[in-house]
Order: sequence, then structure tokens, then C-alpha cells
Amino acid sequence: MIVCVCRRISDREIARHARAGLGFDEIQFELGVATQCGQCEGCARDVVAQCSGTCPTAHIKLATNPLEGSAWNLQSPFLQPSPAA
Repeated sequence: MIVCVCRRISDREIARHARAGLGFDEIQFELGVATQCGQCEGCARDVVAQCSGTCPTAHIKLATNPLEGSAWNLQSPFLQPSPAA
């Protein structure tokens, strides 16, 4: 959806910048949103608020030890010690 008619800026473009960590002021400077007539500022700020750092994202913790975690990993044939030759 086009949010800023004057600059032809979509909600997807604003959201992409917000997810990259930019705040409204930075997005306004980068894209020029809400710099002409100003009618889109409220909607643009809403899009930024919905997509900013407060949005839930998956945080994946990589195990430092491959055996760390669930016990089923211990049964894997790939994790068994190889027989000495």
C-alpha cells in the first residue's frame, strides 16, 4: 500500500527500513516520507512502530557443544565415537 503519495513510498519500503533498525527520523531522512504535505506521517509512524525493534523475532542460540541440548542427540550414529583402528 502506498503510504506517502507525494514521494510514492509504500508501507513495505518503510517496514524494510524499520526492520533494519532505522527509526522514523532516519527513515524520513532516507526516503523523504512525510516531508511534503505531511498527511502520511501518522500512518508512516504506525508502520515504523509495528516493525521496529519491539516486534517479536526469533532469537536462535547456537550451542557451543553439539551434545548440549536434548538427550536424543546422544543416540545419533554420527555422534558416537569412531572405533580405534
